[in-house]
Amino acid sequence: MIQPHLDTVNEAAAWIGPELRDRMDWILHLNDIELKEIDDALENIKAKNISIPFLKSDFLLPTLSKKITSLYDILENGLGFSLVRGIPRDKYSNEECEIIYWGIGIHLGTPVSQNTRGHLLGHVTDEGRKISDPNTRMYQTKLRMDFHTDQLPVDVVGLFCQRNAKKGGASYLVSALAVHNVLLKERPDLIEVLHQPFNLDWRGENADNEQPWYTCPMYSYYDNKLSARLTSRAFFESVVRHGEHLALSDIQREALDVVQEISERESLRFSMGFTEGDIQFINNHQILHAREDYEDYEETHLKRHLLRMWISFPQEHRRNLSPELQERYSYVERGGIAKKEVA
Repeated sequence: MIQPHLDTVNEAAAWIGPELRDRMDWILHLNDIELKEIDDALENIKAKNISIPFLKSDFLLPTLSKKITSLYDILENGLGFSLVRGIPRDKYSNEECEIIYWGIGIHLGTPVSQNTRGHLLGHVTDEGRKISDPNTRMYQTKLRMDFHTDQLPVDVVGLFCQRNAKKGGASYLVSALAVHNVLLKERPDLIEVLHQPFNLDWRGENADNEQPWYTCPMYSYYDNKLSARLTSRAFFESVVRHGEHLALSDIQREALDVVQEISERESLRFSMGFTEGDIQFINNHQILHAREDYEDYEETHLKRHLLRMWISFPQEHRRNLSPELQERYSYVERGGIAKKEVA
């Protein structure tokens, strides 16, 4: 049995939302020198006719790279999230935005595949898909997304705001560590439940030679770090298609419901509005993110569109994970979600 962590977490990442509303230190503003470096690097890529995935050495950022690498400490030992602001989005084409975002991301770590399409640079936009389809992911819809970590235990989730919605779509963050602290006070009986394995559906993103579901604890404590794997609810619900014995127990369902209720509290969560050109980076081990539903423009070129990367830190900046999560991290080390050929 996995031993639950029963102590209050006193780290910078155990923040509560109201504490952050008058702080701006989570925003990294780009200056003129750094923006000029981006333009120079972009022109180098275009001149050489290089496409994504290109190497860090192809997109040199002599000054900006120092600001990017400062994110290691912010994301792992600080608040656990940051926003890079200042890229003049309308100055660039969609393709140029992708190149710039990729070029910045590879200075932070190694992007891995996010889906069976093998996307290293993913597209978070409404594809008109129905969540009733067991292979649909919530980011492919314009529905509200509950608080969650992304499916694989990648170190960082990055989002570049290419186009905002006509209405709605705000980003919400909550500290999984702060949620844990509230559980300790209000529902300590659920702490042990959340430290034990839950059954989850791969929703079609398992490798061909592996079973279509997996088990994982929602919280785990290892090497003095508490990590969370609170995946979106759809993964827990659809797992029953692989066998009724995999269904959530009553106490597991209650635990997930309570986590969501706590996460939604105004006293805990933090709302973040995106400006087009913003890049949000969050620690996928300790920060939960959510999104309100949104209304889109009719015109295709104006529709809400975020670019996403799952980024693996260099070994020296990676946190040590419990054996249960390290097994999941092995997928990250192999390059992320296995690509599948479409017939």
